[in-house]
Amino acid sequence: MLNHRKIEIFKAIVEEFIATAEPVGSKKLSEKYQLPYSTATIRNEMNDLEQLGLLEKTHTSSGRIPSTMGYRYYVEHIMEKYVDDEFAVAVKSILEGSRLRIEDVVRQSCDILSQMTNMTSIVLGPEANNQRLEHIKLFPVDAQSAVAVFITDSGHTENKVFHFEKKVSVNDIQSCCDILNDRLQGTFIRDVVEKMQSIRPIIENSVERHEMLFNAFVNAFIRFASDNVYFSGQNNILYQPDFADIEKLKKLMIMMEDHQVWRDIGEGRGEMMLKTSETSQLVWLEGVAVVSSKFKVNQEEEGQLMLVGPSRMEYNRVVSLIDYLAKCIEELFDKGESDE
Repeated sequence: MLNHRKIEIFKAIVEEFIATAEPVGSKKLSEKYQLPYSTATIRNEMNDLEQLGLLEKTHTSSGRIPSTMGYRYYVEHIMEKYVDDEFAVAVKSILEGSRLRIEDVVRQSCDILSQMTNMTSIVLGPEANNQRLEHIKLFPVDAQSAVAVFITDSGHTENKVFHFEKKVSVNDIQSCCDILNDRLQGTFIRDVVEKMQSIRPIIENSVERHEMLFNAFVNAFIRFASDNVYFSGQNNILYQPDFADIEKLKKLMIMMEDHQVWRDIGEGRGEMMLKTSETSQLVWLEGVAVVSSKFKVNQEEEGQLMLVGPSRMEYNRVVSLIDYLAKCIEELFDKGESDE
């Protein structure tokens, strides 16, 4: 446990580095934060904090920056949460009296989160694999495209747009849809693609452009089962000085493309993880900090909000915002079930 002086100096270093992205020296601490200690005393304390693993010395100056362990200590023992009034008003304006689909509400909330933090926000939808297919509705847009709406037994809906290489008749589209509804209703989403192989001959005998439609539905179900990760503000990460290094940025871009990475992080798989509440956590991974908070969709399913940024982030504000938003979304789900 750190004594009062070390905590005071360490807190100032963390908050100064978060604000400026520049290594912090004893002279700046003494002058800007008006600490009641000599620069020599501050340097000695900084050396001690470095020995404890809470600070790191950069190669470019004599200043110090917080280590990953230091950020964890700051979040766990020092930071004070707060929610912006502006953010609370923006969220309530979307959620109160909203008639949008819950998926749209979550995505709009995710957009607000990225805009107000200048970071990348992510929402992980409920895993569709454990849901059963209830119904498929297909709406032709023109001769070479259509929109399919998949509905599960939990009430979850997903829209997929089909683009065909050749013209497809409305009758063929409807016939294929009727066969799938008749044969696949009640099937787990994870088993749909395999079961479709067994009904392929039926589609071939009933539908003229069967190959094109069959492949379109197979691809749509594969995306339905896995493509429930939504990103907002991906470009925000490009403007963070922490990712000016091209190699570091490349690694982050590869991470962004791999949806399984975010599900793993959501389960606390990272270099270092810290629970910040019953439903939220912080994970540090290769110089990236991910704050996440879960929200319940119903008794069996849950989604998850995430904010991705550099380790140098405004933790007190970010953790508070994402917790607040997840709680508001969960309350909206509860209200929706009560209204029903």
